[in-house]
Amino acid sequence: MKNSLFDKLMGRRSKKDSPDRVKSFTADQKEEAAFDSVDRGTRRVPLEQIVGSVGRYKDFDSQFKPRQHLATERYTAIKSALREGRSLPPVKLYQIKDKFYVLDGNHRIAAAKELGHDDIRASILEFVPSRKTLENVIYQQRSRFSKQTNLPYSITLTEVGKYDWLIEQIEQHRSYLLKSGTGDVLFAEAAADWYETIYKPLVAIIRKGNLLRLFPNRTLDDLYAYISYHQWEQGKKRKYGIGIDRLIPNNMEAFREKMATTCKDDYPEMLRAITAFVLMKVKGRDESLIMDRLYALKEVQEVHSIHGDADVLIKIVLTRDLLSSDAEIISDFVHDQFRQMDGVVSTQTLIPGRSMIKE
Repeated sequence: MKNSLFDKLMGRRSKKDSPDRVKSFTADQKEEAAFDSVDRGTRRVPLEQIVGSVGRYKDFDSQFKPRQHLATERYTAIKSALREGRSLPPVKLYQIKDKFYVLDGNHRIAAAKELGHDDIRASILEFVPSRKTLENVIYQQRSRFSKQTNLPYSITLTEVGKYDWLIEQIEQHRSYLLKSGTGDVLFAEAAADWYETIYKPLVAIIRKGNLLRLFPNRTLDDLYAYISYHQWEQGKKRKYGIGIDRLIPNNMEAFREKMATTCKDDYPEMLRAITAFVLMKVKGRDESLIMDRLYALKEVQEVHSIHGDADVLIKIVLTRDLLSSDAEIISDFVHDQFRQMDGVVSTQTLIPGRSMIKE
């Protein structure tokens, strides 16, 4: 007991949890209750996602390097074949969620990792988790979405039910293609066209707008689902600023047509500047210190000491993210940055309408 407590205090790990060993498929399978399997065919798998072995997890360290006594002529020959670009049979992997475990091909994977390869061709049998956790429910929905759409790309959402909305979008797009007279369109074909002509352009706009910084626990795919749902779903009240309406039409196919004539390098930014002026009353003894603090803020462009009902005039330039109204963005900034300063008595915000500026 004392040794166990000492090991914990010293941060030592048991052999079972050793970081110097790849993961055991059997142990993780039991933990996830992943016993039902689905054949996923053959495709390339990123080596960084191959984390364990089915039967030989004790023979390799956490980087899939063979332990010294396992270095053989066979391993050397495999490295030589990979280095020369010779074709080798696909390895066989078991999959649990986004992690892969080697059934056959441990030495090929070890050699590929040692040579700095990014991925490897693999035949995959996926074991689907059955434990009813939120993470597993979302994963199962993602798995069904991938199987139904047959897209070679991963779309990662973090809310239950959002994959159903994407399926509905693709169905709507398929109906549009059928009405356009392009002949019979399979669902997988409609999904591929939706991905290239609707999903990717909107995600590119979201990425260029740097909106993900406002949602640290979300993905770009989450923002795509959120914006497209509220923008294109009929009868839903929007919860963001009206500026997005100028950028993204309220109809999904109208957006598709607009993007078809736009070079992807020219996709519009979602970020635009908002200029406002703030009149501030301050306690006289604090005026100089407050002006210095204001001027240090990157959003503050000008600070002036003035005479009259107010003591300080400030010009600010903020970033419009189009998920909030201009008034909300300005109000939040003034409240968080200005009104919390010691010595500030009151503020009044002025938002310009028409502006005329001389260079």
